[in-house]
Amino acid sequence: MNKRIYLCLAHMSGKEQDFIKEAFETNWVVPLGPNVNAFEEELKNFIGENKEVVALSAGTAAIHLGLIQLGVQAGDEVICQSFTFCASANPVTYLGAIPVFVDSEEDTWNMDPVLLEEAIKDRIRKTGKKPKAILPVHLYGMPAKMDEICAIATHYDIPILEDAAEALGSEYKGRKCGTFGKFGALSFNGNKMITTSGGGALIVADEATKKQTMFYATQAREAFPHYQHEKIGYNYRMSNICAGIGRGQMTVLEDHIAHHRHVHSLYEKGFEGFKGITLKSNPNDCFNANYWLCTILIDPELTGTNYEEVRVKLDAVGIETRPLWKPMHLQPVFAVNPCYVNGVSEKLFNIGLCIPAGPWVTDEDVSYIVEQIRLCCTR
Repeated sequence: MNKRIYLCLAHMSGKEQDFIKEAFETNWVVPLGPNVNAFEEELKNFIGENKEVVALSAGTAAIHLGLIQLGVQAGDEVICQSFTFCASANPVTYLGAIPVFVDSEEDTWNMDPVLLEEAIKDRIRKTGKKPKAILPVHLYGMPAKMDEICAIATHYDIPILEDAAEALGSEYKGRKCGTFGKFGALSFNGNKMITTSGGGALIVADEATKKQTMFYATQAREAFPHYQHEKIGYNYRMSNICAGIGRGQMTVLEDHIAHHRHVHSLYEKGFEGFKGITLKSNPNDCFNANYWLCTILIDPELTGTNYEEVRVKLDAVGIETRPLWKPMHLQPVFAVNPCYVNGVSEKLFNIGLCIPAGPWVTDEDVSYIVEQIRLCCTR
C-alpha cells in the first residue's frame, strides 16, 4: 500500500466553502456572526434534551468557562479522570484549583464510580470540605457510567462538568453524552468527529446560562456604552469563519458517526478469534460509542510482542497508530496531586494502541491494518 493511513483526518463535506464565502462577502470575518448563531442552533438540535450551546475557541476554553461558572476558585479541589488528555485537568489549574485524579474501571475505561466515592469521602475527611466539581470524560467516544456517577454527584451535591470532547454523537441509554452534567464540553479540533479547524463548545442548561457563558467568553464586558469590566473575562468566542466550517461539517456529522461505527464493526470481524488482541467495544446495550478512535489491547504473553513494537512496525508500513493516553497521575506536572488509583489506567497505557477509524479509512484500509497487526502479533 502506497498511501499513509492516518488515525482520523478531517473530512470536508464540500459545503464549508459556501458558508465561508458568505462570511467574506458579508464581511462577517470576526468572532460572533450569523454562522456562529446557526452552528450553535444546529448543535443544539442535534444534542437535544432542551440544552443550549455556546460555540467557543476550543474545548479547553469550554471546560475553563464551565469551571468558572461552577464557582471553582483557587484552593478548591476538582475530581478529574486520570486516564485522558491533559486538557481536562489543565483548566482546573488555570484557576489555582487542584485536580484530584481518579482512576478508571475496566468496562468503559472511564472514571470508576467506586473510586470516585472513595475519593470524595477521603477529600472531605482530609480537607474538611467537598470537592467543587466532578469532571468525568467519555474516553475515545465511549460513554462513562453516568447513572452511577450522577447518583454519587447528587448524593454529595457536587456538580458535574462532562468532558465530551471525543464523544460527539455518543449515547448512554439513548441520551447524548455531554447532557448529563450541569455543563458539557465538546471539541472540534482537526481530528475530532467534526472540525472547525479548532474550536469547541459548552453545553449549558438554559438561555440565561448561555448568556452568562457568552459574557465570560467576550472579555466580561458589562452593558455600558464604554468598556466596563467588573469580572475577569476571556477571549474565547468562535470566529464566524470557523463556524462556517462547522456548519458544513454538521451536514456530514451523522455520516461520520455511522462510518466510525462501521469501521469498528469491521475491526470486530477482523480480530474475531485472534488471541492476544482485544478490541474495545460497547460493554452492553446501554452504551453506544461513536468510536472516535478504535482501540486495541495487545497481550505480550499471547502475542510475543508489545504495543511499542507494533506501533513502530505499523508506522514503517504506512499506518499511523498512537499509544493510549498516559494517565494524568503519572505525568510529571501532576506528580504531587492527590490521586486514587486501582492500576487500571496504568495497565491499559502499557498495552494499548489507538488505530485508524476516521472518515478517510476505507474497508480495504481496515483489511490491510488488521492483516499487518496480525503479522506483528504472530509468533
